[in-house]
Amino acid sequence: MATSSYLYGAHEEEILGSWPYRPTVRGTKHASVAGHYLAAQAGFAILEAGGNAVDAGVGAGLVESVVESDQVGFAGVAPIMIYLADSGEVVTISGVGTWPKAASCEYFQNEHQGEIPEGLLRAVVPAAPAAWVMALQHYGTMSFAEVAQAAIRLARDGFPIHPYTAAELRKHEEFYKRWPANAAIYLPGGSPPQPGQLFVQKDLGATLQYLADAETAAGGSREESLRAVHDAFYRGDVADVIVRYHREQGGLLKAEDLEGIRVEIEPPERVMFGGLEICTCGFWSQGPMLLQALNLLEGFDLAGMEHNSARYIHTLAEALKLAFADRHYYYGDPRLVDVPGVQLLSDEYAQQRRTMIREDEAWPEMPPPGELGRKLPALPLGDAPVGKRGGMEKDTSYVCTTDRHGNVFTVSPSDPSYDMEVVPGTGLAPSSRGSQSWTDSNHPSSVAPGKRPRLTPNPALAMKDGRPWLAFGTPGGDIQPQAMLQVLLNIAVFGMEPQTAVEAARFVTRSHPDSFSPHRYFPGQLNLEGRISREVGQALAAKGHDVQWLPDRTARTGGVCAVLFDQDTGVFHAAADFRRAGYALGW
Repeated sequence: MATSSYLYGAHEEEILGSWPYRPTVRGTKHASVAGHYLAAQAGFAILEAGGNAVDAGVGAGLVESVVESDQVGFAGVAPIMIYLADSGEVVTISGVGTWPKAASCEYFQNEHQGEIPEGLLRAVVPAAPAAWVMALQHYGTMSFAEVAQAAIRLARDGFPIHPYTAAELRKHEEFYKRWPANAAIYLPGGSPPQPGQLFVQKDLGATLQYLADAETAAGGSREESLRAVHDAFYRGDVADVIVRYHREQGGLLKAEDLEGIRVEIEPPERVMFGGLEICTCGFWSQGPMLLQALNLLEGFDLAGMEHNSARYIHTLAEALKLAFADRHYYYGDPRLVDVPGVQLLSDEYAQQRRTMIREDEAWPEMPPPGELGRKLPALPLGDAPVGKRGGMEKDTSYVCTTDRHGNVFTVSPSDPSYDMEVVPGTGLAPSSRGSQSWTDSNHPSSVAPGKRPRLTPNPALAMKDGRPWLAFGTPGGDIQPQAMLQVLLNIAVFGMEPQTAVEAARFVTRSHPDSFSPHRYFPGQLNLEGRISREVGQALAAKGHDVQWLPDRTARTGGVCAVLFDQDTGVFHAAADFRRAGYALGW
């Protein structure tokens, strides 16, 4: 990995010019990295108090649902991955809920012209609370009340709002005005809060406190106390209020849906790349897209290409297009969909698909999916607005924590509050993740009772010789596997230190159906950040890419956080993207 010198004098300008805008945070004991600095601080405080990585990760994730509640909901989703130092095992927790039993493609086709409208009708069962509790039950050491202290305090007493969050609330002001409970929280006094203004969410704080009190009142073993937290949400007063509101306002969630919540502990999906074993969540998420792209790129001499040259960007973009095509036609809830996962991640399949990456010619649209011995239906690809740039989803956040024992916790909590009604009195906007389903019953990620939408949030972990090497993740919808791929390669192939790798200019292909309803599609579009040279943009256009320029250092290309582990020295190197409010802390 590249290192920086600390010599000054004649070389000062050269040295300082190569430094990242933020320092890579280094340490040997523990680290907390998150999409918001208050979440990173909360996780770090738990580690300092003796908690392990799971305790700290859950605590930081709960804070994310307060300080970035426009993008992360406590009643949202929380896909989790954990490395357990004692056993050397990597596990995932499938923190995404299911469609209510009353949901169906026919309902949305008949009642809403095939659209999944914003608001209650796109709600799926909230899974994040169940995932947080499961992580604590199986792998944590502290109580829910202990790890939730910071989140409760920040919601109840407020915190100075970050300029990025304030800007997002201004952007979605008209969205929040649609529902009185949303407006009361996110438009205090009738308008979005200004940067630095104290932002208070008393109802959310009261809900979190109610769950902590339920745990305390339960007594008994730690397992029984944590079970009381789960039941207080899914079977107690919180569930009653959510179900009543849905019944009164025409929503679909019922008590039996909440009571039937089931998140699972599963092994990750894995592939090898350049001596690294990359782990992602399963095909209920888009995580395996990263693995497919890496399999395709294994056949190219990436190190021999200039970083962010036209050849390099073209090769990565075309590999991502092929992965997006397979995502569209094959990925779905494995409980209900026959996903050919072993074939999709095989070396033989990658070798076959790699021939479709043409050196001097870009696919003008999303390529066809791979042939895996099954007849595929003709699927909708979404609208393709002419002359417009693809929308950039920016919801979701990320948390990674590590501890003195060697455990690693990585999670991408999500679900915004601008497309879902806040249930009055709770501060909760139940998971709007139904927006990532399709209303064509032939689609592998179609609406169906008890089915999980195909989830965009997907934390990842790279292993080397059976031990953690890089934990990483990002917000950004369909941007996530793209930004994560680029940062991983910046470190693994080009030897960048983590903060430099995170800050490097990025690109985004939009040549695929968007995961979010109404699934807009921008064939051939390739977005480049401003630091990529115009000459490179012209060369990419000559290959057939529809090049569109983005502002430099834009949040529209994600907000990657990462922790790199030097296995020889025991030093970790933590980085947080300067495109957002992320921060890294360590000791």
